[in-house]
Amino acid sequence: MKRKILVTGGLGYIGSHTVVELINNGFEVVIIDDLSNSYESVIDNIEKITGLRPKFYEFDLKNPVKTNQCFKDNKFDGIIHFAAHKSVEESVSMPLKYYRNNVGTMLNVVDSMLTCGLKNIIFSSSCTVYGQPDVLPVSEEAPFKRAESPYGRTKQICEELLRDTASTNDEFYVIALRYFNPVGAHDSALIGELPIGNPNNLAPLITQSAAGIRDRLYVYGNDYNTDDGTAVRDYIHVVDLAKAHVSALNRLINNKQLKKYEYFNVGTGKGHSVLEVIGAFEKANSLKINYEITDRRDGDIEIIYSDTKLSNDLLDWKSEMGIEDMMRSAWEWQKQINK
Repeated sequence: MKRKILVTGGLGYIGSHTVVELINNGFEVVIIDDLSNSYESVIDNIEKITGLRPKFYEFDLKNPVKTNQCFKDNKFDGIIHFAAHKSVEESVSMPLKYYRNNVGTMLNVVDSMLTCGLKNIIFSSSCTVYGQPDVLPVSEEAPFKRAESPYGRTKQICEELLRDTASTNDEFYVIALRYFNPVGAHDSALIGELPIGNPNNLAPLITQSAAGIRDRLYVYGNDYNTDDGTAVRDYIHVVDLAKAHVSALNRLINNKQLKKYEYFNVGTGKGHSVLEVIGAFEKANSLKINYEITDRRDGDIEIIYSDTKLSNDLLDWKSEMGIEDMMRSAWEWQKQINK
């Protein structure tokens, strides 16, 4: 019998790619998504890629009654929790929105898990839990510093909530995946990053500029202490990231954990500046991007990239695709949605 996996936020960017990888690895997938930053049509494209259509519930996980009922109706073997607001910039101006949604939904998910006797959860965490680290590359041993944004603080709070729950419940197991900056799209160009409203991530801003949707790309700050003055991030192909979730899920289900609460960095171990990413896009796609330097954004970290040794060794996973692969697939996706 197939293992049944719940993916919250499963029609979103990372969630949809993870759903595809789960189905391709023989799992039965159920999705909960409130469509606040996603489209129901994504499920059609998941079906086109995989040949299978996941069961879909449309509701807000802040609703404890609906959450609990869904968990009662389905005996999930594992839960992957993506559902969250994710804009660093927006969280600075609307902190209560982020605390209410990101922490509130986590509370409801965990409460329903305990009520229904469900024990395995993978949490979509973030490198923002480290703040601006003192040592690079940042390893899992780095302490939580004060996060640079309310978004980052909600990820810290959720990790602590899960850690405390695991420590006081014998049958509750957690893997938190602290990932860096996902970019790119599925090689079918049927799913990719498509935020509702203005995007906050670099890749869709680049592709929209290349497509003429924007007259220029704004680069936020060129006075950072980096080689070219622009902020440095560890960019990872979204399909590589999705595969890390499958590896983590297998670790949970097969009882291979060394501790009840584990956490892993998921990145490439390499940092690229904003200007380097623009250059990689131009090279991969033989296009030029019109960009303009402007002021820094509140909440942005100067430089961060990952030490991936732990995830490579214990998850039996490693990123495979480079920055030009990411930029090439992102452009193919943009061309597809422009048709």
